[in-house]
Amino acid sequence: MTLEQLRIFVAVAEREHVTRAAQKLNLTQSATSAAIAALEARYNVRLFDRIGRGIVLTHAGRSFLTEARAVLARVATAEQSLHDLAGLRRGFIHAAASQTVANYWLPSRLAAFRRRYPGIDLHLTIGNTEQVAQAVGEGRADFGFVEGRISDPVLAVRRIGGDRLIVVVGRRHPWARQPAIAAKMLTTTGWVLREPGSGTRSMFESALRRFGLKLSDLTVEMELPSNEAIRAAVEAGTGATALSRLVAAPSLAAKTLHHVGIELPERPFYLLRHRQKHMSRADTAFVDALQQD
Repeated sequence: MTLEQLRIFVAVAEREHVTRAAQKLNLTQSATSAAIAALEARYNVRLFDRIGRGIVLTHAGRSFLTEARAVLARVATAEQSLHDLAGLRRGFIHAAASQTVANYWLPSRLAAFRRRYPGIDLHLTIGNTEQVAQAVGEGRADFGFVEGRISDPVLAVRRIGGDRLIVVVGRRHPWARQPAIAAKMLTTTGWVLREPGSGTRSMFESALRRFGLKLSDLTVEMELPSNEAIRAAVEAGTGATALSRLVAAPSLAAKTLHHVGIELPERPFYLLRHRQKHMSRADTAFVDALQQD
């Protein structure tokens, strides 16, 4: 049984006339009759009674008509679903992002994409850079947004934005009264840092190497799993930290944190995707929208 046979049967049944059904379907009368005959022969059941020059549904035909209509309705729904997906009226994107990107850089861009494509569902999970890369590599996320450079052969990596890492201290810290500090002074205070695996920590360690220092040269008083927790700890007077300028901006404006005058490198953000994963039209539209920002 084929969908074409079902369509022909329903057309004939609704009109109780082979010729008019054939005209509606743009088929020949012989092709239409042959499709009905093939159904009846295949299942050894009579669907129509030939009465005079007309035809009427048998009891079996009336029962089958209900089922045939239901099948064709499901097919129409499936076809419409594909049209909607192709036309970006439906879709689903699962993104994973490291904390700074997820909380400070990505939300406005997700909102703009959502306004443009309201039928596409967006789901976001948050982790550190290593966790995000793992989610994309294992296929649990369509895209990843991270702050640290990732070297994984299964992942395609593209720079998508960035910010700058800065050193900040609380208002009562001695550095808050100095316009700038030398790199060697970084070893003279306690530090509050993100956990291993975070992009912020990785970038700070890279900056230290440029200054000829190692993380072991510093006194790390606390390791905390979120930017907000670190910001609050330093505001309360616990040492210094290196944070994204995006994260520190509200506290700098409120003067609860002080930006220490030492230059740290710009920090790029990267878009990750699995090299072997098919890019749907929704995926492509999402990446295009981010690049237009």
